Amino acid sequence: MPNPKRRHSKARRDRRRAHDHLQQPAQSECPSCHQPKLPHRVCPSCGMYEGRQVLAVEEIA
Repeated sequence: MPNPKRRHSKARRDRRRAHDHLQQPAQSECPSCHQPKLPHRVCPSCGMYEGRQVLAVEEIA
């Protein structure tokens, strides 16, 4: 197995790791209740998906 001949510098290592941070998940707006939700998923606040009710959600008053 070939091994590295020279050690990589700290700057080169840090440049490689610059994009390793966590990113916030993408969110879209629910067309019925206008709350943020994950795309291609049922809205957790109103239970709608693609214009139809698919989940019974209790209103907390």
